[in-house]
Amino acid sequence: MTHQHTNSFKKFIQYFWIAISGKETEFTSGSIRKAIFMLSIPMILEMLMESIFALVDIAYVSQVSVNAVATIGLTESVITLVYALAIGLSMAATAVVARRIGEKDVDGARVAAVQAIGLGVVISVVIGIFGIIYAKEILGLMGGEPDLIEEGYGYTQYMIGGNITVVLLFLINAIFRGAGNASIAMWTLVLSNGLNIILDPMFIFGFGPIPEMGVKGAAVATNIGRGTAVIFQLGILFFGWGKIKLVAKDLVLNIKVMVNLVKVSLGGIAQFLIGTSSWIFLMRIMSEFGSEVLAGYTIAIRVMMFSLMPSWGMSNAAATLVGQNLGAKQPDRAERSVWKTGKYNAWFMGLVSLGYLIFAKTIISWFNTTPEVVRSGALCLQIIAVGYIFYAYGMVLTQAFNGAGDTRTPTKINLLSFWFFQLPLAYISALVLNWGETGVFVAITAAEVLLAVLAMVWFKKGNWKKVQV
Repeated sequence: MTHQHTNSFKKFIQYFWIAISGKETEFTSGSIRKAIFMLSIPMILEMLMESIFALVDIAYVSQVSVNAVATIGLTESVITLVYALAIGLSMAATAVVARRIGEKDVDGARVAAVQAIGLGVVISVVIGIFGIIYAKEILGLMGGEPDLIEEGYGYTQYMIGGNITVVLLFLINAIFRGAGNASIAMWTLVLSNGLNIILDPMFIFGFGPIPEMGVKGAAVATNIGRGTAVIFQLGILFFGWGKIKLVAKDLVLNIKVMVNLVKVSLGGIAQFLIGTSSWIFLMRIMSEFGSEVLAGYTIAIRVMMFSLMPSWGMSNAAATLVGQNLGAKQPDRAERSVWKTGKYNAWFMGLVSLGYLIFAKTIISWFNTTPEVVRSGALCLQIIAVGYIFYAYGMVLTQAFNGAGDTRTPTKINLLSFWFFQLPLAYISALVLNWGETGVFVAITAAEVLLAVLAMVWFKKGNWKKVQV
């Protein structure tokens, strides 16, 4: 028995190493379980890097001032619109590139990659110019006080002005993932976030010849970190270390491919905006119950986001597997990959939910010990954990549709689950029936269950197998 365990452990380490070194990029044949593992591991690590960076950034900035933290909050809520565009385009890029790679059409994958990057550059330059000119007005619109605007507008200018680094980082990583090079995507984030963690304190508090910049320094550090990673990504694309190698003749406009990318990305953008806007409305309802309840909810959501990262990694793996297998004319293998990924995700989420049900109060009290904050945060974790197994399937299935290029179906599912069900239910149960914050938490869980059920029903119909991208 022990010998068998040792062998399993050795095999795990061996596969783990292959996964993060990116030696394996062929996912249309062989073991599905191995394919899920090879794609998920780097994607999970990539997501964890992203969330560690967010935590570090806030930790440094909170040493500057309360206004500095508030500036980040207000700017972030505007930048979610940029994220929506970047995520939508990324979904389209992954779907189209994965499909071409599955069809063994590497030239087609190259063309799609160039058009996606070109589109990203144009959009982000327009947004950037707007952000640099109107930074103060943007903060004012978001409700920033005059002294906050004075202290923080530099941060907003740099973050929105430099949004090209975010857009390209997302987009090129999506291209790598679609091609099956998930490990390259992971290493670029290790580079960008690693640099950011080192540069953040230097630019915020000053270091040697670098002057103290306060909150603006956080934006400068972020742009340098992400910008360096983008240069690294472009190097990989042009020197051809990944599956896709770009050459000068590829750099031409291809209207047909670009229009196709825009069509597929509209669904992705809509999904993201439906999700984020419903969170904003829920925040508004939660603010009715005072700042301590709101703080508990915010901490609980941050904790959940961190624990969802492995789930996101597995869901992204499902998207690539669907795209590549549909391209290889193996729709049944694509479908089996999705159900298997869903099963592994459900196991993982089931374990996490047990942890939340048992240790919720302890977890929240690591961040804040105010009794009311701990109470509401723990309640949030426990109620939402009840629906976690559904959530596991819901995430994988929606990403599977996106990987097939069918971004319309998840948009409809999100609209029904979040806008037409979750928000009215949260409002009625919290404020009309006087359940307080419990009403909001119940609405979140119920909506996730509904989303998973709708996704299963639509997925089983199999129309996603016929989508052409």
